[in-house]
Amino acid sequence: MYLAITLIAVVVVTGCFGYYQEFKSTNIIASFKNLVPQQATVIRDGEKFQINANQLVVGDLVEIKGGDRVPADIRIITSQGCKVDNSSLTGESEPQTRSPEYTHESPLETRNIAFFSTMCLEGTATGVIINTGDRTIIGRIASLASGVGNEKTPIAIEIEHFVDIIAGLAIFFGATFFVVAMVIGYPFLRAMVFFMAIVVAYVPEGLLATVTVCLSLTAKRLARKNCVVKNLEAVETLGSTSVICSDKTGTLTQNRMTVSHLWFDNQIHSADTTEDQSGQSFDQTSDTWRALSRVVSLCNRAAFKGGQDGVPVPKRIVIGDASETALLKFSELAVGNVIEYRERFKKVTEVPFNSTNKFQLSIHELQDPLDLRYLLVMKGAPERILERCSTIMIKGQELPLDTQWQEAFQTAYMDLGGLGERVLGFCHLYLNEKEFPRGYNFDTEEMNFPTSGLCFAGLISMIDPPRATVPDAVMKCRTAGIRVIMVTGDHPITAKAIAASVGIISEGSETVEDIAARLRIPVEQVNKRDARACVINGGQLKEMSSEELVEALKMHPEMVFARTSPQQKLIIVESCQKLGAIVAVTGDGVNDSPALKKADIGVAMGIAGSDAAKNAADMILLDDNFASIVTGVEQGRLIFDNLKKSIAYTLTKNIPELAPYLIYITASVPLPLGCITILFIELCTDIFPSVSLAYEKAESDIMHLKPRNPRRDRLVNEALAVYSYFQIGVIQSFAGFVDYFTTMAQEGWFPAYCLGLRAHWENQHLQDLQDSYGQEWTFSQRLYQQYNCYTVFFISIEVCQISDVLIRKTRRLSVFQQGFFRCVNSTLDLIQNLILLSGAPQVPEPLSSS
Repeated sequence: MYLAITLIAVVVVTGCFGYYQEFKSTNIIASFKNLVPQQATVIRDGEKFQINANQLVVGDLVEIKGGDRVPADIRIITSQGCKVDNSSLTGESEPQTRSPEYTHESPLETRNIAFFSTMCLEGTATGVIINTGDRTIIGRIASLASGVGNEKTPIAIEIEHFVDIIAGLAIFFGATFFVVAMVIGYPFLRAMVFFMAIVVAYVPEGLLATVTVCLSLTAKRLARKNCVVKNLEAVETLGSTSVICSDKTGTLTQNRMTVSHLWFDNQIHSADTTEDQSGQSFDQTSDTWRALSRVVSLCNRAAFKGGQDGVPVPKRIVIGDASETALLKFSELAVGNVIEYRERFKKVTEVPFNSTNKFQLSIHELQDPLDLRYLLVMKGAPERILERCSTIMIKGQELPLDTQWQEAFQTAYMDLGGLGERVLGFCHLYLNEKEFPRGYNFDTEEMNFPTSGLCFAGLISMIDPPRATVPDAVMKCRTAGIRVIMVTGDHPITAKAIAASVGIISEGSETVEDIAARLRIPVEQVNKRDARACVINGGQLKEMSSEELVEALKMHPEMVFARTSPQQKLIIVESCQKLGAIVAVTGDGVNDSPALKKADIGVAMGIAGSDAAKNAADMILLDDNFASIVTGVEQGRLIFDNLKKSIAYTLTKNIPELAPYLIYITASVPLPLGCITILFIELCTDIFPSVSLAYEKAESDIMHLKPRNPRRDRLVNEALAVYSYFQIGVIQSFAGFVDYFTTMAQEGWFPAYCLGLRAHWENQHLQDLQDSYGQEWTFSQRLYQQYNCYTVFFISIEVCQISDVLIRKTRRLSVFQQGFFRCVNSTLDLIQNLILLSGAPQVPEPLSSS
């Protein structure tokens, strides 16, 4: 009956799990449908129409403007200041300019293609449709994600492995005792009772409850720490993780462009990039800084959204692109109220940034009634700005821009660019009031004002800075033996800089290029094995074979992949898995969804994550913080530890339950332990302690151990079996038999006399069986004595099991290593959990060791 119920439960659970997996896969495809624009502007036969996007065909001419979602993959024909947000597709945090010019062989990087589902942020463009539906880049990613099969989780494999072992042993021993019982003359029904008792003794009834409690408790703990677990089994998978392939934008970084460095007065100054602006600021007393800050504040089209006076500046919503947003927030923090400042310098005209000029220019009126000049301010690509300047401002004075200052500029530009930061140059010019009197009609088409001979004010570099908690989290991963690999669609230089700043590339580690530069030799002459770190871009990855990629992952402990496509991210995950690693993947974009689904555990971002990524993932980080993954790793390891403790505890009693039957048959002694007593141990007394081990807290060294090897460190391995069966199990059996023979001896049945006594003892017709003292015993008296032996043996097992559950509280550490007070509190917690599981009122929480 019990076995039938168990099998039904397993079938139901398996069916529900299968339905859930199928439902999750369906959701992935559904999430891609949410990306489809509803309407599109199409030009057919010279007329414009608004039609449903699903009615578009290849060859249609479509128009897009700021705020529109691109309705298909289109090749740009004409463009006016068009910028699109490709972050969910390629991982680039900055808006990308779209224009008719062909700039790169890769479709993902060339400027003349706009992709289906990306958002047009500003400007307008006209293009011809080249792909629709499944043939678009997004459609291919959807097919890629749906084509990735669902793999078994490590914990599912381990439990299945354990169940196979236990089922085999239970049936083997049960069948053996059944056959022996039949041979020595027991009736069939009594032999079947033996068989059922042995099988039940071997089946760990508390395992299902323990697994469920472990996973549920951990899911609740993680939910309190901003981790939502969609698949409970994934929690333990995260604990087994040996490689984390992490996206950069929004996961390792703050997902906001921020001013990082400034160069003026021939010095590089560091800006405050912390999320709460708690860092140190640079010296702002220089006259050059005042001139530079004026250009930064005025030559900017971004503006704060209204009604945010009480909101901290870093968290305010800004209308404008990422770079101008960073400059606006920087100005607001450094100068003060930028909006009021702009009102004091009224804008007369402006020339927006475009890909041809590579600069942005605006002209402003000075508010001084004695100074009627106009101020021209300009920002743009540093090399383009410098070539328009004839002077440079140093400590408030304009000096000729000679060779010395040009070399200083180049040095600073290279230093800032080498940090992986986006660098902009700033300059200004006071227009002659006689040539440009008040009311002068500035013509931006004819450019009837000077755009050369300007005064260079300085450089400002921006970057999406790493989160404050990430370096510490990466260090914890290293300590725990977990390898962190960055996989991003961003530029290799930027990716390398962020990897170095968060510790993915450790201090002192060099790439092949770094070694070549240091030794001043060609890259080809460097031994690749000498390089601890390696940065591989998408182009290089495309030319590598699967074996070469696996070899590179083996050779270089610190890896960064940049400019990767969705297909390449999937290949990277598969290559790590070929090395035997348990792989976790973090990501937020549509392009991450195939890799998220292929990974052993996918972790999506809750804030910046797309619906496709969230549906493909097993876990969602509500705060988009990489540090939350470390918490998940610790909890996952705790699950495995607690399950191992529970299983070891459960297996221990199998020996003292089997030994009485073994001695009963081989030595022909009266039965020391009854079938009903075994059932009582299994179904009543041992379930609560085994489940209570699920509540155990982590051991103090849990994050200082290497990830478990799935092939070697199994849930049930030789070491655990030997310890449970042949050490603790034998001790418990010995204790039980000492109590059994003591009880028999007290009533006159000495141990030597008990040997071979079984046949006479169980003979119901024999009413005058003599003991060691010659006393005669009836069958009913012998049966009563046998029940006493059952009780004694049962109490002996239970006392030993109480000691065993305390022993199992730590797997590796002694009381001195774990801490005495921590062990005392843990024991009190165990007692509390036992009371809680039994349904009794909860006892007060124990005092902490402090």
